[in-house]
Amino acid sequence: MSPDITADQQLFRQTTREFLDRTTPISVIRELGEAATGLDRAWWTRGAELGWTAMLVPEALGGGSVSGRPLTELALVAQEFGRTCAPGPLITTSAVLAGLLTAGEAPTDRDTFAELIGAIVAGHTVAAWALYEPGRGLDLSAPGTGVREDGGVLRVTGVKDRVEYGAEADIFLVTAHGPDGPVQLLVPADSTGVTVTPVPSLDLVRHTARVEFTDAVGTLAHRGPIAVAATRTQLEVAAALTAAESAGAAQRAFDATVAWMFDRYTFGRPLASYQALKHRMADNKTWLEACHATATAAAALWDDDRASAAEAIGVAKSYVGAKTPVIVQDCVQIHGGIGVTWEHDLHLFLRRVTVGRALYGTPADHRRRIAELLLTAA
Repeated sequence: MSPDITADQQLFRQTTREFLDRTTPISVIRELGEAATGLDRAWWTRGAELGWTAMLVPEALGGGSVSGRPLTELALVAQEFGRTCAPGPLITTSAVLAGLLTAGEAPTDRDTFAELIGAIVAGHTVAAWALYEPGRGLDLSAPGTGVREDGGVLRVTGVKDRVEYGAEADIFLVTAHGPDGPVQLLVPADSTGVTVTPVPSLDLVRHTARVEFTDAVGTLAHRGPIAVAATRTQLEVAAALTAAESAGAAQRAFDATVAWMFDRYTFGRPLASYQALKHRMADNKTWLEACHATATAAAALWDDDRASAAEAIGVAKSYVGAKTPVIVQDCVQIHGGIGVTWEHDLHLFLRRVTVGRALYGTPADHRRRIAELLLTAA
């Protein structure tokens, strides 16, 4: 799955796995889901101390990666999140950081947000990307949320939904549209004119919210071409990490099903001995390895050549989003009646990959983006 992983990266992944296994086993995930519990800030801070929020951030701003390949290493964390169905704003926080680190009109522009970046890296501040709008799919070009200038103050009005961890966020990075084109604003969650409504998600612990802005005051993060570039970077990071997370969730479901097939007997033979089931699992294995390969390659290309990574990330998000629900659903069916019960854990992974398919671009969205990239390059 990760043939070129270094010893340091392996240690980083293993540390993350052990922490998640110890603090958020499936039993805890179920408890959190049933209680509709919000984010455990102390838990998230401990995760930040392990480096989850630091990978994309340069050392000068309090971050640093394991071996200079930030998205590759962050994707390892995302895989482990998928493997355990872990809670936490890993993807949305990473997207915000990627946006804040996109250079503005001057190379020092990102230093304007050094204090905020440092607080996010430390796990003290939770940032959420407000991208989607009600009744609309992925649209980076002209969001309906509007920004106007009022005596030198920027005010944003509009509604965003499917905001990951919106109810737990301290600050929002809002993708909007101003009189002169695209703009991104930072809006504190406790600002006047901000109304946050938690919305149940198919995933038990991957929370979303609806956020309404009514003349809320924001701080300019990007405008014009820089806003477009930053938004695309944010989408690339979020899509790549979602693909890695979904691949990790599908791997856990696949492994559990293989074990079940050897343990479960029918007519005196293990399920694993039946040729028809072998063929089904061989197909699933092939698709699963392709999911890992495309997700890993996308993150690696982003680290190596960010300017040309958009197509690879689109391929990964499209392929993984299409295949992982099929793989996990087949695992459910192979388990038989027990597989469709609430008591069995498989539905947790099916929920995770289904939400992963929908957020940050569906397979159809990313196929369209790939077509646009190819037409532009032609």
